Amino acid sequence: MSVNKFLKILVSFSLIFMVISCGIYRKTDARKIPPKASDRVKQNIDEGRGFKIGNIGRKSNTFDFATSNTMWRATLKVLDFTPLSNVDYSGGIIISDWYSSDSSNDEIKISVRFLSNEIRSDGIQVLIYKRNCNTNQTKCSVKKVTTNLNEEIKLAILKQASLIKTLKVKKYDEENSDYKIQDNRE
Repeated sequence: MSVNKFLKILVSFSLIFMVISCGIYRKTDARKIPPKASDRVKQNIDEGRGFKIGNIGRKSNTFDFATSNTMWRATLKVLDFTPLSNVDYSGGIIISDWYSSDSSNDEIKISVRFLSNEIRSDGIQVLIYKRNCNTNQTKCSVKKVTTNLNEEIKLAILKQASLIKTLKVKKYDEENSDYKIQDNRE
């Protein structure tokens, strides 16, 4: 057998294998596929489908925060007294800018890390850094501190998240009260 013939057969089998492995002939249920293209795109994104080259373009095991994340919204509401320097929504971290409530040389920076989207005390980590500068602002020392403020901010975020979730559930119940089954048994 000539080398040229062998290459043609190898290329043919490779193409057939690639076409079959793409899933072209997969049976689908038309009732489960939205008719609008934008709805199909949204469904594919929600299900983690899409173009894939290695791990690019595919959902990984990292946690992505949704726009309706109550912990995220509560944290932004609690930290509204200080300017924010870094807000990384997909990374799950909020870092405030250096903040001082008075004219002293001590400033604090608050870092909030989200470990979960559930409203739990172990789902959030609050770190506080303290910067002490001399009067000329030429020499500063920064160190991580653990004070009651860490727990107070954490508790305030958890309370605010619970309140947001309660209000969201209450609003949902009010909007969908027509669809509830009434139990008239007495």
